[in-house]
Amino acid sequence: MTDELVHYGVADAVATITLDSPHNRNALSAQLVGELFERLERAEADDDVRVVLVRQEGKVFCSGADLSEATTVGMAEGARRIVELQRLIVTMAKPVVTRVSGAVRAGGIGIVAASDVAISADDATYALTEVKLGLAAAIISLTVHARMSPRASSLTTLGGELFTGAQAADYGLVTRAVPADELDAAVAGVCAQLATGAPQGLRESKQILNRDLVKRIDEYGAEMASLSAHLFASDEAREAMTAFLDRKKS
Repeated sequence: MTDELVHYGVADAVATITLDSPHNRNALSAQLVGELFERLERAEADDDVRVVLVRQEGKVFCSGADLSEATTVGMAEGARRIVELQRLIVTMAKPVVTRVSGAVRAGGIGIVAASDVAISADDATYALTEVKLGLAAAIISLTVHARMSPRASSLTTLGGELFTGAQAADYGLVTRAVPADELDAAVAGVCAQLATGAPQGLRESKQILNRDLVKRIDEYGAEMASLSAHLFASDEAREAMTAFLDRKKS
């Protein structure tokens, strides 16, 4: 049997979904995305759950697309599924909170941006690294660019450089950045606060808040998925990704 990559637990009206794929730094492999879908849908269907928390095990929240899969089977299906994943998070009736520490890269930032509330350690590191590999932040632009200010989006998307959790808060990507030793308390406080909402109130309020974001995903999602798959299949990107994977092995 294949080891589980995404864990699920419920306590105090909060469903905690934990990414735990250390072999590829929680990359968005087909298995991880599939399990994440199932856990989110389980939380949505559970009447005992008011809030959904997404977090990671280990030092990396998510390293983005699984480049090993992308260079072998392509990204046509993977890109479409990541668009659907973002839409699921945005349209769930229950608020989704992300807890971010350590590193989050590329596609992983799409999960953070899709969530309703994102609490980050101030020393967490973010980077939209696609531009370095001949790619573009296409599918995650649906949520990331909707959250960040236009100037911050240009700087981070075109530059591809690291920025901190504190900067992510300034840019609008995350809700709040706190010292790392205060992260768990801050996340617990937010989840407890959100859990006091009535189901109908949470559902209808979230629908109002996210209606423009849903329209954006529905209007541009297929186009961005097609573009992403095309770029991943290009000679320039495949050469860059292969070189990157070779450097990781050495």
